[in-house]
Amino acid sequence: MTSEITLFVNTTAGRGRGAQAAQPAASALRARGFSVRTVIGEDAPDALRRAREAVAAGTGALIAVGGDGTAGVALQAVAGTRTPLGVVAVGTGNDFARALGLPVRDPAAAGEAVAEALKGAHVRDVDLGRVGGTWFGTVLASGFDSRVNDRGNRMRWPAGRLKYDLAILAELAAFRPVPYRITLDGGDVHEVEAMLVAVGNGTSYGGGMRICADADMTDGLLDVTVVGDCGRATLLRVFPRVYTGTHLDHPKVTVHRPARVEPAAPGITGYADGKPLGALPLTAECVPGAVRVLAP
Repeated sequence: MTSEITLFVNTTAGRGRGAQAAQPAASALRARGFSVRTVIGEDAPDALRRAREAVAAGTGALIAVGGDGTAGVALQAVAGTRTPLGVVAVGTGNDFARALGLPVRDPAAAGEAVAEALKGAHVRDVDLGRVGGTWFGTVLASGFDSRVNDRGNRMRWPAGRLKYDLAILAELAAFRPVPYRITLDGGDVHEVEAMLVAVGNGTSYGGGMRICADADMTDGLLDVTVVGDCGRATLLRVFPRVYTGTHLDHPKVTVHRPARVEPAAPGITGYADGKPLGALPLTAECVPGAVRVLAP
């Protein structure tokens, strides 16, 4: 492995924390003897182009400095290659880093963890989800949760988990159950009225909402959480339980574990790693061991 490491930085992540986090992360790596090169794109397409160029040039690792959006762009560059990915999580949600057991909003500690992993060759392969040509590491959201995600992304205040709590309350006023057709592994079809269908490679979204609490990033399967037809009062009681994962025991919640799933519903947009993928139907598949990560 080459000693040159590439920091892939989103300077706007976490209301500017991305730019501030680059220096302590780089310092931790340089202190361990690595040469650090920083990549900052003018926009998302330019950032992805630069990240891919770094991977193609043989960088020893690509380190995403930012939030889940930054990690998501980095995944497009490293998935399917042998270049390891590290994460210095300083964004709003940071759910990919949480799923990997990495420090959150502590760039010095995250930089130390990456440096320690590189020095000790603590690299492991984990699964990714894929929709068409797009990779995702956490959760594909559709329904009530994707509407919440959309609203939360538009909100400039507050930051972190509270932003999504407020977005939940705002969306509750208007959302109604949606008729879904869910096809599992190409043949097992479920037609249900549901508030949401979440497809998890990782366990959480929205800054720690453990919607797919039992998801395992090494089992070659996706966890599909279906929250069925329920009134606002029930949803208001059940949805906060996603922070502990105890919602999975509720009678209105069903979990499936396929390798491939196609959720279809009218007027619903799918979001993965916090970014819109497009209108349903979408076909998501689990790709085992798709990315090497620098994580415990």
